[in-house]
Amino acid sequence: MSRPTLEVANILRDYGAAWRAANAGHVSLDQLKAMSSIEHCRTAALGGHVARCEDCSHTLIAYNSCRNRHCPKCQGTAAKQWLAEREAELLPVPYFHVVFTLPGPIADIAYQNKAVIYDLLFKAAAEATLTIAADSKHLGARIGITAVLHTWGSALTHHPHVHMIVPGGGISLDERRWIACRPTFFLPVRVLSRLFRRLFLKMVTMAHAAGRLAFFGEHAPLADRATFAAFLAPLRKAEWVVYAKEPFGGPQAVLAYLSRYTHRVAISNRRLIAANETGVTFKWKDYRIEGPGRYKTMTLPTYEFIRRFLMHVLPKGVHRIRHYGLFANGNRAANIARARQLLAAPAHVTELKSDAPADTEQLRMLPTPCPCCGGRMIIIESFARGQEPKHRPTPAQAAISIDTS
Repeated sequence: MSRPTLEVANILRDYGAAWRAANAGHVSLDQLKAMSSIEHCRTAALGGHVARCEDCSHTLIAYNSCRNRHCPKCQGTAAKQWLAEREAELLPVPYFHVVFTLPGPIADIAYQNKAVIYDLLFKAAAEATLTIAADSKHLGARIGITAVLHTWGSALTHHPHVHMIVPGGGISLDERRWIACRPTFFLPVRVLSRLFRRLFLKMVTMAHAAGRLAFFGEHAPLADRATFAAFLAPLRKAEWVVYAKEPFGGPQAVLAYLSRYTHRVAISNRRLIAANETGVTFKWKDYRIEGPGRYKTMTLPTYEFIRRFLMHVLPKGVHRIRHYGLFANGNRAANIARARQLLAAPAHVTELKSDAPADTEQLRMLPTPCPCCGGRMIIIESFARGQEPKHRPTPAQAAISIDTS
């Protein structure tokens, strides 16, 4: 698949310095680090290596990746590794997709309190789902949850929500059997929504009382406890959005979904169309419309595009992917083994990792073949950050023009 000609990195390299100067004092350290990483990704600033085809001697320079979790170019490898681990944990049951969304007023204060509010969003959504699933009136079982935080809408607006992937059933509370949910129904979304609302509002009220929330600008009056209580009052009666989608077609469909969602960033390079000093044009999806008409283009002023992109940089220490219930990290392996036993499913065979060092020849090869002949690309030189390689890449062949007049 060809690489997009326009990338977020291009926009930040061309206009990032001026944007930082214009917004000095209003940009977080996490945002500055993300900008710097993306700007330098796969450039000489990060070092790299030179590889040469062992068949045709084609030579190329491969610069190192920044590996920042917000970089559109660096998520593919991380996603593949993460998915390989999850594939070993899949159970032979239907999986459901549940989405918990914060209402607009809460999203507004989340923008100023990302670490706290995003954490409460995860906790309230997970606790609501685990509680309703354990209730004998509904499922009466312990379930597993993989939750993924997204903070954006398709137009790069601030839209915090959590996607959950949940097996269609769980282990009975006495640990003796697997309890399956109905084939097309996981848990009642209205019950989930109301418990989620109650739990989140309780948690955010406690966070406010503990002085964990900060308010600026037009939200500064919310620092007062009575004012904050009045702010929350209408939200206690409003319906909060919890959406349960149809179950996936099978384990491979679950993996395909996870590969699209777990390591996604606010906008992929492939959605970008054009950029200059006045604006950035990109593709977006209007979810309020069904059919082909939902796919549109939008142009934002360049500085506004950068602001919206950086709005979704997570604070250091905030984990975007979390696991709960049967999938909680402490007892995940034992719980999955017990679930497979109750489902009479074969245990997953894990490949034994050898203590022997990796094949030296494999370490000296690029994972991709020669673009000219498909041969193996052997690394012949490595160079450090800021250095230039001694070897030069093979020049691009000039197009040959033949005049037949």
